[in-house]
Amino acid sequence: MPNSASAGRLLLLEDDRLFGETLVDFLEGEGYEVAHFLAARPAIEEIYENDGYDLYLLDVNVPDLNGFELLKQLRNSGDKTPAIYITSARDKEALAEGFHSGADDYMKKPIDLDELLLRIEAQLRRTKKPDKVAVGEYTFDMEKLVLYKGDEPEKLPRKLAELLGLLLRNRGDVVSTEEILHEIYGDENPGTGVLRVYINKLKQLFGKESIRNIRGVGYCFEA
Repeated sequence: MPNSASAGRLLLLEDDRLFGETLVDFLEGEGYEVAHFLAARPAIEEIYENDGYDLYLLDVNVPDLNGFELLKQLRNSGDKTPAIYITSARDKEALAEGFHSGADDYMKKPIDLDELLLRIEAQLRRTKKPDKVAVGEYTFDMEKLVLYKGDEPEKLPRKLAELLGLLLRNRGDVVSTEEILHEIYGDENPGTGVLRVYINKLKQLFGKESIRNIRGVGYCFEA
């Protein structure tokens, strides 16, 4: 069923005109406003002039400027708008570069349009997070990254609190291991062993069934 007209404003960077028009037709049919650009320079100029976009859909190999470099420029300028890469690049190096440049998600062509819609909706939900989230007998302050049991704050290491915040922002959705490590550690990747330790600590707090491990993919907070 199509979304309402206020579903969101998307900027699409795709130099394949036919494929881009297909995406525009589909997304507009779902209630989104879509601005389609065939080259990077006009797209980034539009973003700097009009900052009202809710999400970016970016190809990588486009005229004027590499899609990775475009997003790096935006992130360096303080732009935190969610971004999804849609690209034919399939190697792990390209995947890593995509996340390191500041991407929130990554889809390999050919894409399934219904899956794209789900990923867009998931990203937009993340930007509409509440100030505080209740989890059983606990309350987590999403802004201050402080966990309370009743009125008493629990002592959590900073990285553990950041992990909890990330999982709660995506409650019910799977967050990839790569995204978690990049979001929390940036380029200082400590490996998955440290992440497993933190996940186990959260399970000790909220119950072993609170977080589901999707082997080879990531984690989903379900409590």
